[in-house]
Amino acid sequence: MTQTQSEGIRTGVQLIDVSEHADGQRLDNFLLSRLKGLPKSHLYRLIRKGEVRINKKRCKPDSRLTTGDIVRVAPLRLSEQEPAAIPGASLVQLLDGSVLYEDEHLLAVNKPAGLAVHAGSGSRIGLIEALRSMAGEGQYRELVHRLDKDTSGCILIAKNGKTLKVLQADLKQKVMEKTYQALVHGVWPNDLHQVDVSLQKHQPHVGERIVTVQADGKVSLTRFRVLQVFSNASLVEAMPVTGRTHQIRVHCQYAGHPIIGDSKYTFDRRHDFASVRHLNLHAASLSFRHPVSGQVLTVAAPLRDEMKSLIDRLD
Repeated sequence: MTQTQSEGIRTGVQLIDVSEHADGQRLDNFLLSRLKGLPKSHLYRLIRKGEVRINKKRCKPDSRLTTGDIVRVAPLRLSEQEPAAIPGASLVQLLDGSVLYEDEHLLAVNKPAGLAVHAGSGSRIGLIEALRSMAGEGQYRELVHRLDKDTSGCILIAKNGKTLKVLQADLKQKVMEKTYQALVHGVWPNDLHQVDVSLQKHQPHVGERIVTVQADGKVSLTRFRVLQVFSNASLVEAMPVTGRTHQIRVHCQYAGHPIIGDSKYTFDRRHDFASVRHLNLHAASLSFRHPVSGQVLTVAAPLRDEMKSLIDRLD
């Protein structure tokens, strides 16, 4: 093994121009996407010590960039990274056919179940890496929000920093409305219209997250509406008012009607659906304000085949 391989790659001073694609992006996210192999903790230390500057001025990790800014990064050492994974032809074809809306500012996709939104935790490639590869070198693609790996449905992708900033602000201010469909165990009561218990996130093991109901956790609210009732299951509409990790899944479990196929939050043996291996949760529609025109747009994603087949059998 050579010294370069063992110690990583040494860089000189880097002067990085901020293009219009990155306008409005946070400094830390901007650099993490460009300095592959640099741990986040190391980047924050560099910024804190003044070894990263914007237009020769000291800055903070959450400093917002503007087109034409020059980011100076002091010499550092980057660990060598594996080449970026390239999506296979079948994934490219699947994602090409999953586009719900697209213009020069943003992209709405019907995310397939089983595809993580980004690489990591055993996934070499996720939705965002695949879309960046498909867009080509130098094209900006960034997640506006996230979906669990096993959840299908509507997800927004920004094509420039300004769009990302506006849409994420709307998301935070609850201007954006998300509607999910979930197939749950048992008969959901018609008078159960919302669950508003606080949630706390835990990480018992590296790469694993579990969320529990906790009085001193983060305030969480999901509104529900019954769409169909079967003898041993219900199809419900879930509208999260807050956006906590696994919120709908945990609120369904707390209500006594866990989502069918949710092995993480179904704590007893449900023999009627023991053979179901996929999580029956789908982001059915998304209403948002266009970041440029201000027009309210609604995109809708059809249920995936596995959920439709299960519903047909129940019906």
